[in-house]
Amino acid sequence: MNVVQSIVLGLVEGITEYLPVSSTGHLILTAAAMGLGAEDGHAGDMTHVKEAINRFEVIIQGGAILAVALLYWPRVQMMLRGVGGVAVPSLRNDGSRRGLHLFTLLVIAFLPAAVVGLLANKTIKAHLFAPLPVIGALLVGGIAMVLLAPWHRRRLKAFGGTHTGHSHADALQALRWQGALFIGCMQVLAMWPGTSRSMVTMLGGMFIGLPPVAAAEFAFLLGLPTLGAASLKELVDGVRESGASQFVAALGGPLPVIAGFATAMLSAAISVKWLVSWLGRHTLELFGWWRIVVAGAFAWAIAMGWMSR
Repeated sequence: MNVVQSIVLGLVEGITEYLPVSSTGHLILTAAAMGLGAEDGHAGDMTHVKEAINRFEVIIQGGAILAVALLYWPRVQMMLRGVGGVAVPSLRNDGSRRGLHLFTLLVIAFLPAAVVGLLANKTIKAHLFAPLPVIGALLVGGIAMVLLAPWHRRRLKAFGGTHTGHSHADALQALRWQGALFIGCMQVLAMWPGTSRSMVTMLGGMFIGLPPVAAAEFAFLLGLPTLGAASLKELVDGVRESGASQFVAALGGPLPVIAGFATAMLSAAISVKWLVSWLGRHTLELFGWWRIVVAGAFAWAIAMGWMSR
């Protein structure tokens, strides 16, 4: 993998990670379109290289994670104070209690995907990390968002459009553990690449009554432990199996990793700010049509023999 390819993957990751279009699905399709990890008859056994590319796709999520942590740093600080207040009574106040409540909700929502991931990670990678399963998930999710658009418009009308940051915080404080668990169970669906973690968690939040923007912000914050754990696991597994130097070498060296990480971070920050503004006034229908078009384009490319399935 060279620097240009890593920047392309970083852009795809950053732009799509928090949009309801599936970053993993787009990364798999982009990598396949660029021919990464494919045997060309001259490169020998590419199994380990393909595995390294899959890990690269997860590791650069760290850039998108950092972008959200910085954008929502006040919320992150509030949660840290809440956790600290459990051990240090002098730190307890109204803000720390609100932070502890939000932290607890995120932990509850994180657990279902963590358990399923530990039990089924190898099976998912063996059977679903390929273009055809991704195309199917993109198509189904796109159709679902288009069909749900009238309901989403009613939700926007009910909440009066754009909300202030204060009302978002109030909506999240009103969320209870049962709602967080429901969102967490919805997140499990996103373990099928192409489904989109953002899509199912945002819809899950709206299904239980959260305003659209508050549902999106909870989905962003839930990405911190979910994506962070996935990235850390892939990094540890890769280093354990081949050693740090060989693992980095399989990705093309440190420069592509750094370039992909930085590109993902910057593009994710822009993407998140835009999406929050968009969701205050619009439905997810646009992203549904985008998914349908992308699925159709890649299905055509496979049918024409331009890329492998």
